[in-house]
Amino acid sequence: MITAEQVQKELDKIRPSLQMDGGDVELIDVEDGVVKVKLQGACAGCAFSQMTLKNGIERFLKEKLPEVKGVVSVPQ
Repeated sequence: MITAEQVQKELDKIRPSLQMDGGDVELIDVEDGVVKVKLQGACAGCAFSQMTLKNGIERFLKEKLPEVKGVVSVPQ
């Protein structure tokens, strides 16, 4: 079973690249393999936020933690 600590450790590895573009990501919860995050800063209102979420964050987490079933963004 995947833990929030495991997910946070991996998110911390990609956070600098988000911050370089003025954004960030906050881990909200991990429930049954689904990671819930809140996009912040420039990422919150960006037209490409879903692409960042699915093609960036989700793909990275699934690669590092195969137990991850998906990543969803929670409302601001």
